[in-house]
Amino acid sequence: MASATDEATDGMDDAAAARPQMPGDGAQAVADLIAVGGDRLAQAGVDTPRHDAKLLLAEATRASLSDVDKAALLGDGVARLVDGKSIDAAAALADYSAMLARRERREPLQYIVGHAPFRYLDIKVGPGVFIPRQETELLVDEALGWITRGGMYCPRVVDLCAGSGAIGLSIATEVPGAQVWGVEKDVLAAQWTRRNVSEVGATFPDITANYHLEIADATCPTTLAQLDGTVDVVVSNPPYIPLTDVPEQFEVREYDPQTALYGGSADGMMVPERIIVRAAVLLRAGGVLIMEHDVTQADRTVAFARASGFADARTEIDLTGRPRYLVATR
Repeated sequence: MASATDEATDGMDDAAAARPQMPGDGAQAVADLIAVGGDRLAQAGVDTPRHDAKLLLAEATRASLSDVDKAALLGDGVARLVDGKSIDAAAALADYSAMLARRERREPLQYIVGHAPFRYLDIKVGPGVFIPRQETELLVDEALGWITRGGMYCPRVVDLCAGSGAIGLSIATEVPGAQVWGVEKDVLAAQWTRRNVSEVGATFPDITANYHLEIADATCPTTLAQLDGTVDVVVSNPPYIPLTDVPEQFEVREYDPQTALYGGSADGMMVPERIIVRAAVLLRAGGVLIMEHDVTQADRTVAFARASGFADARTEIDLTGRPRYLVATR
């Protein structure tokens, strides 16, 4: 039986023969490049085709999105976007065409350009690591608010299921005195964590001393056992999707690492429950767990946290008003 990927690729191959080809000359108008790219992505089923085409052109020409918009408005050619840069128009157009082809296959935009914005950081991402989402920034907001209200200058923070390192690195850069431990068991994902520590460390030199990566199972009782009972904040965006709830979005279903998506049981609660249990041991009295969860899991995570020794537990809503993350005080 052909997979969804095979069927989508076959359809794209048929469409490729009919679509306009990408011109290779630097005089080609930026507006036309965006239009052609947007049409190609629309035919491939991309949700935001024109926006994605502009972002890819900006990446290919090493220009800002505002510069691309300005060039399109003024009728400039692509040569104007690369003027004075170490890439010529022909190379930029070749890169743009190659990136469009990848996006037509519905590869995530963030994988193609190699990075994703997260709060004040530019997080490097690619195949093998979960792409950080905007709603997850709320976990950092919650952690920072809790640290500030507690008057802590040197909090101990543990990020369980660290992935790219986005959550822990954000806290480490926004709370300069924080000591942060990131735990990630997937070796490929941990390579991206390590790369982001290095990249962020170029701007924030203290990060190399303040952020500690542990390649281990975040739910194992022996992981970071030396910190048991001493941690101020545990943050986590664990895999939590129910096994029966396959994501509708092609990019998520086909490209995000499966181990970063599914919570290990029909209701998706197996991994989150184990994170709650581990956090209860890591945290000091009065410490807090902040954990993202599925919108269907709010009541269960709260009840399980209370049954696991947390004095107080509640769920908070995301930007769309849906219950999204647990806040539990030890």
